[in-house]
Amino acid sequence: MRLYVARHGQTRWNLENRVCGRTDLPLTEVGLEQAQLLARRTKDLKIDVIISSPMLRARQTAEPAAQIHGLKIMVDDRLIEQDYGIYEGVSRFDEGFLANKRHFAFRYPGGESMMDVAHRVYGFLEEIIEKYVGKNVLLVCHGGICRVIRTYFEDMTNEEYFQYSEENANIRSYEL
Repeated sequence: MRLYVARHGQTRWNLENRVCGRTDLPLTEVGLEQAQLLARRTKDLKIDVIISSPMLRARQTAEPAAQIHGLKIMVDDRLIEQDYGIYEGVSRFDEGFLANKRHFAFRYPGGESMMDVAHRVYGFLEEIIEKYVGKNVLLVCHGGICRVIRTYFEDMTNEEYFQYSEENANIRSYEL
């Protein structure tokens, strides 16, 4: 089994360097082009299942790949981005946001901790590993979720985790 993990294409808040968790933004024109590019990158891959976050930006990114592979997009709420609480929409360089981001077991005020996110994402990964034995799965999700998925397969120091950022519409592959 191979797991492919892609981050959604560009949104307006990505351009503005704003924290975007649960705000349901569409892709920009560049983001729509990135979704097409992602689909072309998957053209020669054997993909049996596509699962997306319920957020519009992820579903829009998954659509071109689903068309190329003749698959329906399944949606799973466990792939939704982290709830950043009071930091939703603020600058990604906001001191309070960055301080909270360094404390994995602290919940963002009004939101989730990274431990909360890891709990739901790890459970989801274990479920799809059991459910899709021998199949290749494409997940289309968010930067924070991509970061957590990476820790399922690779150890990262706290600093590496804090600094890690996935590019829009990038795809990673993990062998199971």
